[in-house]
Amino acid sequence: MTWWQALVLGVVQGLTEFLPISSSGHLVVAEAAIGLRTPGVVVEVALHVATLLAVVLVYRARLWELMGGTLRGNRDAMRYVGLLIIGTVPAALAGLLLEEFFERVFDSLLFVGIHFLLTGGILWSTRWVMGQGTEALPTARGAVGIGIAQALAILPGISRSGTTVAAGLWLRLDPVRAAEFSFLLALPAIAGAAILQLPDLSIGVGSVGAGSLAMGFVTALVAGVVAIRLLIALLRRRAFYQFAPYCWALGAVTIVWALIR
Repeated sequence: MTWWQALVLGVVQGLTEFLPISSSGHLVVAEAAIGLRTPGVVVEVALHVATLLAVVLVYRARLWELMGGTLRGNRDAMRYVGLLIIGTVPAALAGLLLEEFFERVFDSLLFVGIHFLLTGGILWSTRWVMGQGTEALPTARGAVGIGIAQALAILPGISRSGTTVAAGLWLRLDPVRAAEFSFLLALPAIAGAAILQLPDLSIGVGSVGAGSLAMGFVTALVAGVVAIRLLIALLRRRAFYQFAPYCWALGAVTIVWALIR
């Protein structure tokens, strides 16, 4: 893998992991566009770890508060952590039980294009609830709903941040709180995806190139931090649904490309 390919993949992963436009779908399209087939999964693991670190950096104060509060037996902190655990269960079950199905879907540009269209519809639906949310936390049932939205986003082209934030908005969460819950919920999801790939690290860093791998990691980390802060700013401006036309356009182009390849 060349340094510029690593740069492209790092920027794509970092931005699209947190903007509501699907990182998995963009990586499938990007790899096809630049003609890259990465050996093994070492690149995917590195990019996942970089985006996980981006969440930790942006929400480090909140994470420290939750960890400290939980250890001290603070009820609010324990409730929040409990809701995150509840929200993690659906995606964990889906990933373990349907792993082979998800792997097959990742090989289909046509399905990726269709899923981009679906993501656009989900984002557009939030325009009717933006500004109405005031709740700081979902209920336990709401956490399950957000978790199901995260499980759906295992499909390439379905945005994890898009579906989970949209679910939070529909549950009348405050937009910034919905984003916080979504991003903290991403931590076990991203970590779990990286851990599941560890046994497949049959091809080491040397096959990819340490310099290229470092380039991808750093760019994914920086782009991830920028994307998180940008999405929070857009939520404050009630502009979340405006990503929908982009997803629709990309979905249409991807479908046409898949049909004529």
